[in-house]
Amino acid sequence: MQHADTIPVSILGPDGLSPAPYRVTSLAEAVSHEPDGVYTVARTYQRTRVLLLDAHLDRLEESARLAGIPLELDRARLRAALRELIETAGYAETKFRITVPGADPALLYLSIEPLQPVDPALIASGVTVALVPIRRATPPIKTTAWMEHRRDTLAALPGGAYEGVMQDDRGCLLEGLSSNFYGVLDGMLHTAGDGVLAGITRKAIFDIAPGILPLDLSPVCRDDITRLSEAMITSSGRGVVPVTRIDDQPVGDGRVGPLVTALREGYGAWMDAHAEPI
Repeated sequence: MQHADTIPVSILGPDGLSPAPYRVTSLAEAVSHEPDGVYTVARTYQRTRVLLLDAHLDRLEESARLAGIPLELDRARLRAALRELIETAGYAETKFRITVPGADPALLYLSIEPLQPVDPALIASGVTVALVPIRRATPPIKTTAWMEHRRDTLAALPGGAYEGVMQDDRGCLLEGLSSNFYGVLDGMLHTAGDGVLAGITRKAIFDIAPGILPLDLSPVCRDDITRLSEAMITSSGRGVVPVTRIDDQPVGDGRVGPLVTALREGYGAWMDAHAEPI
């Protein structure tokens, strides 16, 4: 029986779904209980609709391959198990994680929690991001070790910072701790093309952006921050979130700008057109 203050966590194995041998209250709390391996995180819309689930699973398989994990996904079976968990939980919308253990990839850990949408006030005002000193050791691979590695940095973010943004050795802004980062410079949307995780929402932005402004797959650097007119982050769980301050420096005039607003609206329309049943 599911306790009211815990979230559903199950293991999908050869014999079907079984409860995980631990109880947690959030995906974040579940991290310390999950085995070493690779993972992906996504969300649902209208209870059981998802966006680019096959792209998530493609990336999960690629992460497993790069990590030397012999993963063979039965996608139809996985989709059915996710749908069963989500329908049983009854959440209006769900955030879920699929974790593949390196030691036993035949067992898939499925964790779900109620989706907590971004506060509309933050969308209206934009968020502050802080530059942080850590970086992914293996950017193309989404590992459970990364979730543990970033934990202390997340906890140490300065007050008011919504996300941390990592940099390369040149001081160029790569990606967020759990997001992709973009800056508008000289009328072009810049985001790192290399050295970052290939975010799934990023794929949608690459589709949408050319109809709004040119896209340049090169990062903005610290010295460019004062010249940025707009900025944003994206992730599967949050969509498009405007950034109006980086550390103590306002982005542009410190307000959400028209280009990021157009990208956010474009993403909403793209999402409505592409969300599909699990």
